[in-house]
Amino acid sequence: MRYIDTHTHIDFAAFDHDRDAVLEDCLRLGVQRLVVLGVTANNWSQVWQLSQQHPMLHAAFGLHPMFCAEHQPQHLDQLRQRLQDCTDNRQLCAVGEFGLDFYIEQADREAQQSLFEQQLAIAADFTLPALLHVRRAHAQCIATLKRFRLQRGGIIHAFTGSREEAAEYIKLGFKLGLGGAATWPQAKRLHRTIADLPAASMVLETDSPDMPPGFAAGQRNSPQHIPQIAESLAALRDVPLPQFAEQCWHNSCELFDWADAPMP
Repeated sequence: MRYIDTHTHIDFAAFDHDRDAVLEDCLRLGVQRLVVLGVTANNWSQVWQLSQQHPMLHAAFGLHPMFCAEHQPQHLDQLRQRLQDCTDNRQLCAVGEFGLDFYIEQADREAQQSLFEQQLAIAADFTLPALLHVRRAHAQCIATLKRFRLQRGGIIHAFTGSREEAAEYIKLGFKLGLGGAATWPQAKRLHRTIADLPAASMVLETDSPDMPPGFAAGQRNSPQHIPQIAESLAALRDVPLPQFAEQCWHNSCELFDWADAPMP
């Protein structure tokens, strides 16, 4: 079986001591492609360098809402320039990670919204998918996306919302990123939502090194966990794992405009 992890931060220091070994093991496990997302202007260069060193890695660049206080107006210009510089390179796949996070205490919602809209405009200008972080802000995010109507949609990362919110995102052309959260036995509402999702709406992710699945509680999360996450999700949907894994592979390739074939 073949898999794509659509949301990793394998550039983070948590992988500095064994990154190459992790990627080698991913290939052994069938995890053939990984998307690595930038979160601040400071880490874009490393994300890009890694994607150039490892053909299985694909890069996205964005300004994450959790670091809103660190972002400067010139970073948006730098984001445009970086996308322009990389636009003809197939290792570039999206704009992200960006979005809205109203879970943060004393979040500057106005600043987040402005940053969100400006990056949506950039995604639209470059005709790239948007990889979105949305926490306790689904209504606001959906309302904003209805105004922008991105041509290539994107992914709602770590989706844990309701059936109704899922339906709205799907209508807007977005896939739903499913990962470790659904492997926890107490996530009953999410389990019911996943069971009812259209097959074409789902992609796999880890958010590694964060958000470890229930079977790896307290450990560093890793793209190596994708096959076991997929097994849990397939069981929730009562479909054979090979069928589910292939559907998620196809969904990811469709979104990123990748050839629906393994890496060479």
